[in-house]
Amino acid sequence: MKVLLLFPPDWLPSEPYLSLPALTSVLRPAGHEVVQKDINVEMYDMFFSRSFLDHVSGRIAHELHHLRRVEKERALDEEEKALKEQLLQCTPERFDQSSRNAEEAKNILRGEDFYDIDKLEWATNVLHQTMALISLGYYPAQICFPPIETDLAYKPFMSSEVIEALDDDQINVYREVYRQLILPIMQQEKPGMVGISVVQQKQIIPTFTFCKMIKEEFPDVHITIGGNIVTRIRDVLPEQDKLFEHIDTAVLYEGENAYLQLVDAVERRKPLSGLPNLIHKDDSGIHVSKNVCSEDLSQLPPPDFDGLPLEKYFVPQLILPYLATRGCYWGRCTFCDHFQGYVEGFRTMQVEQITEEIRHLKEKHNTRYFHFTDESYPPALFRKLSQRLIEKKLDIVWTTHMRFEETLLDEQVWKDAHASGCRYLHFGYESGNQRVLKLMDKATKLDAIQTNLRMSATAGIWNHIMGFFGFPGETKEEAEDSTRFVHNNRAYIHSLGFMTYVLGKYSPVAFEPEKYGVNYYKNPEWDLAMDYYFTVKEGLNIQEALDVFEEFERNHDPRWDLRTCVREYIFLYIDHFGNNNLPQLQMHPDQLKPHHQTSVGTV
Repeated sequence: MKVLLLFPPDWLPSEPYLSLPALTSVLRPAGHEVVQKDINVEMYDMFFSRSFLDHVSGRIAHELHHLRRVEKERALDEEEKALKEQLLQCTPERFDQSSRNAEEAKNILRGEDFYDIDKLEWATNVLHQTMALISLGYYPAQICFPPIETDLAYKPFMSSEVIEALDDDQINVYREVYRQLILPIMQQEKPGMVGISVVQQKQIIPTFTFCKMIKEEFPDVHITIGGNIVTRIRDVLPEQDKLFEHIDTAVLYEGENAYLQLVDAVERRKPLSGLPNLIHKDDSGIHVSKNVCSEDLSQLPPPDFDGLPLEKYFVPQLILPYLATRGCYWGRCTFCDHFQGYVEGFRTMQVEQITEEIRHLKEKHNTRYFHFTDESYPPALFRKLSQRLIEKKLDIVWTTHMRFEETLLDEQVWKDAHASGCRYLHFGYESGNQRVLKLMDKATKLDAIQTNLRMSATAGIWNHIMGFFGFPGETKEEAEDSTRFVHNNRAYIHSLGFMTYVLGKYSPVAFEPEKYGVNYYKNPEWDLAMDYYFTVKEGLNIQEALDVFEEFERNHDPRWDLRTCVREYIFLYIDHFGNNNLPQLQMHPDQLKPHHQTSVGTV
């Protein structure tokens, strides 16, 4: 069976996502031909090309012509007047300059000029400006770089609006992405199956756009969706008859062997009932499998990146993702619903297997840079892997995600981590108040947080911490403790990202709302929502938490206002310059804005 695997927009085009290479690694040894395409990075490479900007120019000319015709019949309203004024500025000369700048920007991001912060910032700004120009061609869509901010004016958490968006050629830019990037592949490769991995909510609209257009032209192709987002909507997906018109199956939870069994069954024309982790459609309706399976990590091969456009990512050095564990070793944080991706508890590979697979990937793809994408790296593995990487002299550079731990209060642990190549850590900080941390079941002590930060920073590791305001029951004074803590420890905190609390539909808080003093509300129209609107009996409400956040944004330490907020870029800068003191990344005073909404966040 020939299988086409697609990773859809919108995601950051700075490293591959692991889902496709993980699936490919089990399908190919089983005898299936696999074509894997990262449509996300291919799309951005296409957007910043002369040919696509010529296409946008034609759309803008058409829209301007339309407005002029309307103007002859009636007076334009204020929105139309503003749009016309913007369109009139889109001259051929502007498009010529934009296309030249965009090509130069891509070359900067992929070459040695990347390490000149002025050029990096210029290149990033050019891509933002180019996306604004593209957005005018698809007005009122706002298509952004970084892509996670893209807004098509349709809500991806409402199936009714998702369905409405699919045929909208004016706004839905992904229809053109299909025509230019996916249709030629379908025509050339003629796959029997297509699999699409959905890992964030805004990918729902491009995913179903692709599915619908594939089904219209290739009705016999079996289409499967999977990924974390599909698992998170598993309770409502079987009710989505209109969405299931465009797909045949959905794979839940871990997908490697579940999808392999599905491909085998489709190839052999066997019944799908009884297959694990599956939602499937047949003539009698939509069915949810009662069987589930999880992965034995020791039996999985290393990810297979062959066929992905590794040279097109917007970085000068290839960064490869790698996953050594499944689930979270702690798994008790009351705000978190990441465990929804798994049916089995925490598992980890053996250190020897990890190091050998890293060696294999390093040699095969000629890269030293690895992003360990685990939910939270367990302390025991953190110690052992650091030591083994040193012993094996693998000479890699790596980053991962961590909890603050009382078991990591030994300076040698952090020295070993740095010596092994660890340069950048994302820490789950959440709060600087001990009572609130207890409510979250973080089991973290503030003095341990402080010590971890000091030791890792002293060892030469860049610390990025993530927190939020407004956990149920948190008071304004306790939220201010979070602010106070980070400022008191700013010598050891290099960057941070704060937000306000979101009530995930599968989080422990949502399962026991009375325990946490929460009332949440389900909007039946928001059927694909991943979270709930809520009120609290005590503490900060949603608006008050937002006020605290905005106050923090206005008054945080300016050292956290960075000229790039892309984590992969910071990671590469740390390695290139050989330390975690990078004043060139900090904004100059004249660059600071009163409300710089992304200043303290890292994408």
